[in-house]
Amino acid sequence: MARDFYDVLGIPRDATTEQVQQAYRKLARKYHPDVNKDPGAEDRFKEVNEAYHVLSDPETRKRYDRFGEDFRHIPEDYDERAGAAAGGFGGFGGPTGTRIRYGPGGGDGGGINFDDLFGDFFGGAGGFGPIPGADQQAELELTVEDAYRGGKRQINVGGRSYTVNIPAGVTDGQRIRLAGQGGKGSGDAPRGDLYLVVRVKPDPRFRLDGRDITVDLPVTPWEAVLGATVAVRTPGGEAKVKVPPGSSTGRRLRLRGEGMPNRRGTPGDLYAEIKVMVPPKPTARERQLFEQLAAESTFDPRTTT
Repeated sequence: MARDFYDVLGIPRDATTEQVQQAYRKLARKYHPDVNKDPGAEDRFKEVNEAYHVLSDPETRKRYDRFGEDFRHIPEDYDERAGAAAGGFGGFGGPTGTRIRYGPGGGDGGGINFDDLFGDFFGGAGGFGPIPGADQQAELELTVEDAYRGGKRQINVGGRSYTVNIPAGVTDGQRIRLAGQGGKGSGDAPRGDLYLVVRVKPDPRFRLDGRDITVDLPVTPWEAVLGATVAVRTPGGEAKVKVPPGSSTGRRLRLRGEGMPNRRGTPGDLYAEIKVMVPPKPTARERQLFEQLAAESTFDPRTTT
């Protein structure tokens, strides 16, 4: 979640344009990387620069106040098309199962005169040099299968198309860097980078815990009692698992290394959790056999541990 631009500049939401500019001048002088050599100063400067770029323009500020961090996704003629736009601006298109949410972008300083701003420090016009473009961020929403398999995807962010190589086994929160695809720099300075933050969508079939995956494994009463080798669905396709005799619902069978891949270390494990299922509508013969079993068996799950 991006920081609120008003908080970035340290001003109230009803600040005047003059107050916005004053706050920007003060913070820009403090954090400009040619003045402040602290490791985080450049990132802070970019953040301040972006906040000023948005809040110094009356129309852009109005859209930001109304729509928050999603203001860049709203058409400029939103009010004219209110009926069409309502309820549906949440993301940009991607491949099936993939959704993009665009994050904060960068600006070039808006109407501030950098020669005036930094002349005291660098002796006049042009002394501070070109300013690199701001890094930008977007969310890349994937299904569990997409995250498991990885591969190339064609995605759209902010009206631009990118081919992204998604590593197999990416996890929620992992960032994919697209070098030089962020905000535009001033002068001859390079563009910033675009970071795609992976968000793996919840899936009722595959429950993730880090790189470990848990899936339900439905089995029949006789498979649970007698044991069997059955198929289990995984994000990578079908696998076989051996159900030990005497397995009850809740027993977890571990398939080592069959969880999320990890190109830099140990892959996760896959756990198949047994769920004993009974026929919802037994035939007359099935009912007869179950009645016969009930008469013969002394097993009582409420007293047996």
